[in-house]
Amino acid sequence: MHISDFSLSRLPRIEFGPGALAKLPAIARSYGKRALLVTGAGSLKESPFWPAVTDGLKAQGMTWLHLTIPGEPSPQMVDEAVRALHPESIDVVIGIGGGSALDAAKAIAGLLKPGNSVMDHLEGVGPELPYAGPSTPFIAVPTTAGTGSEATKNAVLSVQGKDGFKKSFRDEKLVAEVALVDPDLLATCPPMVIAANGMDACTQLLESYVSSRAAPLTDSLAWGGMKAARDGLLALHANAGNATARAQMAYAALVSGITLAQAGLGSVHGLAAPLGAFFPIPHGVACGTLVATATRVNIDAMHTRMANHPALEKYAQVGRLLSRQGQLDQAAAHAALIDTLEAWTRTLQLPTLAHYGVTHADIPRIVTNSRGSSMKTNPVHLEDGEITAIVSARI
Repeated sequence: MHISDFSLSRLPRIEFGPGALAKLPAIARSYGKRALLVTGAGSLKESPFWPAVTDGLKAQGMTWLHLTIPGEPSPQMVDEAVRALHPESIDVVIGIGGGSALDAAKAIAGLLKPGNSVMDHLEGVGPELPYAGPSTPFIAVPTTAGTGSEATKNAVLSVQGKDGFKKSFRDEKLVAEVALVDPDLLATCPPMVIAANGMDACTQLLESYVSSRAAPLTDSLAWGGMKAARDGLLALHANAGNATARAQMAYAALVSGITLAQAGLGSVHGLAAPLGAFFPIPHGVACGTLVATATRVNIDAMHTRMANHPALEKYAQVGRLLSRQGQLDQAAAHAALIDTLEAWTRTLQLPTLAHYGVTHADIPRIVTNSRGSSMKTNPVHLEDGEITAIVSARI
């Protein structure tokens, strides 16, 4: 096997397993006595896990401030938090929640000490100044299985509306010191959250596996993650009380964060950025509703222009894996992959783009704004007409 050159960026210390949340207070205390807790709008505080966190921090002699993130974080939200909290002596930032809470916590941790605006560093917006740090130590505790933000170096921030954007504040110094992944935290996730986040993780695993920057190390991780998602996603969607499925999807999401950070993504995430900026469509829904069609368009484009592209066989490998049909030839495996992804989209009841107000008249603007960093690692360069076809098929 040929081993191509690759780089491995910094990863967090990872604590994975049911009941891992119990380790949080002692880990947090190792960074100091004053914490900032960043959570979602309210579901965690109403769950049985909240007392375990706060009582544990008290027992460690810690004090904390609590910041809630009501939706996908914006640069303004981050800047306001940094201005308010910059004078505080915060030793550690603990993000507990879904991708929005973790991304907000990551960005705030990065700027608490420097105190400047996140707009200074956002990719594709403003001056794009290099981030010098230092970052406040950050602990990531995901309560959903999707974005993999606990393992990445970027915080995704968005401004929604006609002139909106969805961009990353990205630097290795933003990587969490510790990713504490407790599958039990998924037990309170409603089915629609499981569906959207799970398809986001699946998309990240597939796109990083066929990415132009894929390497043997990321391939092996993505492969295991896709197998876990195959076995866990529909089972968890049907029953969040399924402990085995919770662990499988928590693992798939964690690994998807690792592989996307190392190998990059593709056309689905390229499109998810403008869709999430211009319309009130959750990121996981955008990914889940697009991935089957985008996969078909990628495969067709490579057959037309790059018939010997190695990603064609990688797509076939995934088709055999997800369909559990290991003897399929390449063409049949491609069909099985698309059929499986389409079946998952139906079973998980992921809505079309039209549900969020996307019309055919919006397509040119979406296509124009889809060529960010994710699209650059798609295995094949897609023409505007091909990107148009992906969006059009899901309206």
